[in-house]
Amino acid sequence: MGLAQSLARPGGNLTGVATLVPGGFQPKNLQLLRELLPTARRVAVLTNPTNEVTRRLFPIELPQAAAQLGFQIDLIEVREGEDIPAAVAMAKKQGADALLVPGDTLFHSPPSRIPDLAAEARLPALYLPRALVDAGGLMSYSPDFDEMARRGAHLVDRILRGADPADLPIEQPTTYQLFINLKAARALGVAIPQPVLAQATELIQ
Repeated sequence: MGLAQSLARPGGNLTGVATLVPGGFQPKNLQLLRELLPTARRVAVLTNPTNEVTRRLFPIELPQAAAQLGFQIDLIEVREGEDIPAAVAMAKKQGADALLVPGDTLFHSPPSRIPDLAAEARLPALYLPRALVDAGGLMSYSPDFDEMARRGAHLVDRILRGADPADLPIEQPTTYQLFINLKAARALGVAIPQPVLAQATELIQ
């Protein structure tokens, strides 16, 4: 996106902590869905075409991972919040077995909107922030945002003490969290396999 010359030496006036690790995050999402739903064939992915990160990453990461895991991917564009109900309905109409909701503020507010729609459509869904699982969503997989905030504060401290952002490496997350809402699983009729339960950071009752 041109924001930095490299992760190791940003070279401009920006540094920080990245949310996504290129090459590994979206494949892991699909892997979790495969472990959760061994017989699933189609995954609908909501996508905001104005989100530059997902617009660039999805064409690179999703097709290869989907092919390896035996998924057909249906990308469904959503530009406005009011378009979300129709998008979830389209996913169901097209025969999706699961829904993947990437990180985007468009999809996160209010946190109960997509989980409620997914529950009505009986679509198991995987989200980014835990808030959507607390609001009734099935699962979320994400970096440890609390740890990222602490690392961000550390970088702010260094800059305020005189460090040049151009010389401070952009950090990537090393700890990830999986939250599973067991009540949502029961309502959907989804039995969470033991290997998936074993990966969970927390099981929400």
